[in-house]
Amino acid sequence: MRSAGILVFRKVDGRTEVLIGHMGGPFWARKDDGAWSVPKGLIEDGEDPLAAARREFREELGLPAPAGELLPLGDVKQSGKTVTLWAVEGDLDPDAVVPGTFDLEWPPRSGKTRQFPEVDRVAWFTVDDARVKLVKGQRAFLDRLPA
Repeated sequence: MRSAGILVFRKVDGRTEVLIGHMGGPFWARKDDGAWSVPKGLIEDGEDPLAAARREFREELGLPAPAGELLPLGDVKQSGKTVTLWAVEGDLDPDAVVPGTFDLEWPPRSGKTRQFPEVDRVAWFTVDDARVKLVKGQRAFLDRLPA
């Protein structure tokens, strides 16, 4: 399985900040450190990875990725799949995000399906703070950002 995504970054007072989302749904509700992710998702059969990254960004955040030069950050292995990311310098207002949703049987084995947001909040973090917030498998991408 392969996933693709876009990591938005900006420079503020000489520091680099990244925009990441706290994963939605009941499993992540009470977790913070290690419970945030770059907007990304599965690449569909035959789909161009960059097209998938753009589509997933829009689906997860309800906004297009900022215009600008997309910088390849390469691949990492995460939870049995390969994640490919690009970075783009830009600025987005976290309050403008309208997250997509997913369906999940909840509570487990209840036969009831509920809808949850893909991300329940989005925020800017310095690279150092993002290292703590991001799921472990995505932290390597932070080292690949432009200086």
